[in-house]
Amino acid sequence: MNALRVPLIRDGLIATGVVGRDRIQKPKVLENVNILEVGCGGGILSEKLARLHANVVGIDPSEKLIAVACEHAKESRDLIQDHIQYHVETIESHASKNPERYDAVVASEVLEHVGDKVAFIEQCVSALKPGGSIFITTLNKTPASWLGAIVGAEYIFKLVPEETHDWDKFISPLELQRILSCYNCKTILLHGMFYQFWANQWSWTKNTEINYAIQAVKTVES
Repeated sequence: MNALRVPLIRDGLIATGVVGRDRIQKPKVLENVNILEVGCGGGILSEKLARLHANVVGIDPSEKLIAVACEHAKESRDLIQDHIQYHVETIESHASKNPERYDAVVASEVLEHVGDKVAFIEQCVSALKPGGSIFITTLNKTPASWLGAIVGAEYIFKLVPEETHDWDKFISPLELQRILSCYNCKTILLHGMFYQFWANQWSWTKNTEINYAIQAVKTVES
């Protein structure tokens, strides 16, 4: 999924002017950009962003996953640990100490596991600078997502453990955009994402029935 997520974040920050267009081909394209990944898990995405020289903070409530992320960063040969910090922490705790600190907040494959989505998004946005972007990838709440993400991924192809997902916690793009707008975030991008299990790769699609990605920009208050 990083093949989609990293360009999504990089290009999204260029499109909104946080990153200059002249830097798009440079290896340090995200230099001096502050990014928070909420629910970073083992750091798979955080590391990729750090390799582009973003200043990345990854938070997760799981001590075990943060330990894995820290250990993997230490083993890196390209000194990404200089650009990355991991903390065992919830978004509520972190946001309260870091108001409007980040140029981008990322919540990838997290929202479908969250009960109180309104509170979660409110806290994510509070840590975001005005003019910054929140990037979310998650699962739509449709019959197709139930068949694909639960029946297919969990029970037929065994891609993830059974009961990983709860369809009742999935959310439609329309509902997600509504919540974001309540916290002064304007959606500027919505893409569908499709997993080709036979090739083990992800691709963009116009179809948002299963997986989708959203970028929303926090309004600059006048």
